[in-house]
Amino acid sequence: MNILELIGRTNALFIKDLHAHSQALKDAVSNSRFLVLGGAGSIGQAVVKEIFKRSPQKLHVVDISENNLVELVRDIRSSFGYISGDFQTFALDIGSIEYDAFIENDGAYDYVLNLSALKHVRSEKDPYTLMRMIDVNVFNTDKTIQQSIVKGVKKYFCVSTDKAANPVNMMGASKRIMELFLMQRSQSISISTARFANVAFSDGSLLHGFNQRIQKKQPIVAPNDVKRYFVTPQESGELCLMSCIFGETRNIFFPKLSESLHLISFADIAVKYLKELGYQAYECKDEDEARLLAESLPAKGQWPCLFTSSDTTGEKDFEEFFTANEVLDMNRFTNLGIIKNDAQFDSEKIKYFTRTIEQMKQTRKWTKKDLVALFYEMIPNFDFEEKGKYLDSKM
Repeated sequence: MNILELIGRTNALFIKDLHAHSQALKDAVSNSRFLVLGGAGSIGQAVVKEIFKRSPQKLHVVDISENNLVELVRDIRSSFGYISGDFQTFALDIGSIEYDAFIENDGAYDYVLNLSALKHVRSEKDPYTLMRMIDVNVFNTDKTIQQSIVKGVKKYFCVSTDKAANPVNMMGASKRIMELFLMQRSQSISISTARFANVAFSDGSLLHGFNQRIQKKQPIVAPNDVKRYFVTPQESGELCLMSCIFGETRNIFFPKLSESLHLISFADIAVKYLKELGYQAYECKDEDEARLLAESLPAKGQWPCLFTSSDTTGEKDFEEFFTANEVLDMNRFTNLGIIKNDAQFDSEKIKYFTRTIEQMKQTRKWTKKDLVALFYEMIPNFDFEEKGKYLDSKM
């Protein structure tokens, strides 16, 4: 299946930039030691592969998912084989004592790349998962930066999201707050990051869900009014690695994608996806009809689909990579833009945010309303709207 065609493109995005900087990238990787956190997720695996195939001196991968790490190793051995450098994986929770012991007893890395995140808007529906999102996206990031500073790491990279630009959901806002923490720590270590589009067919994504629905002979469901930018898994790895190696401190890399050329709706992708598989999309009027027809339509070369307007909390009509008041460098790379940040942060606000979250945890009592109010204090232009309905309440 041609992922590029499904997401409305014909060419890989970063070919010119990779070609122009291929030797510099290879030299930097082959002479360096890497730690990849969250390296068994979809983006993490893509990053690990980009590093591995350039023969690093050391590549350690940490992830909480033991099963995904196993698949990562199988995939790498089957695709690229072996390197002379030290390649190991570790099934560890970044927030755990075991991880702290691991860093304390090693920690000898030139580059630390953090791809761990709670990335789903649906994860903000309850106050407990939302608090874990804050832990993973903000405080685990800050902790691993501090550990990198102590260990003398040359460069720290972590991934942000396009949803951090003018955020309308708590996930995007948590990443925006993470960026404020990064600004503060950038005074002690070089840090770069990336905001990028949805990764097509990444684990847990709606497009990945299309695959699952086909395998299980279930209806395809997608919003027809939400448009998104997409990159392929490999492009996500290329973007992260280039930001890590070439980014100056506080730089945020993003893909140059055109609103007129590259925004595409999930419903349009669903129609293309089904056509690739030899099916014609059949639009149903409701969930009941879609479930009923899933038993009979596929044999006739059709697949039941339910395309509806978005009415759930946290959805944005379209995504953007930067805000009007951010300074851009659009000339250094062909298909990569760079947001150039000064070290602008409010240390008192950051202390207040940290202290307030700690107090909530100590009492073991907090509400989503409490957390939303705290986010508004950190991000005055936060545009959150609680609609009382979440993706888990839909098919």
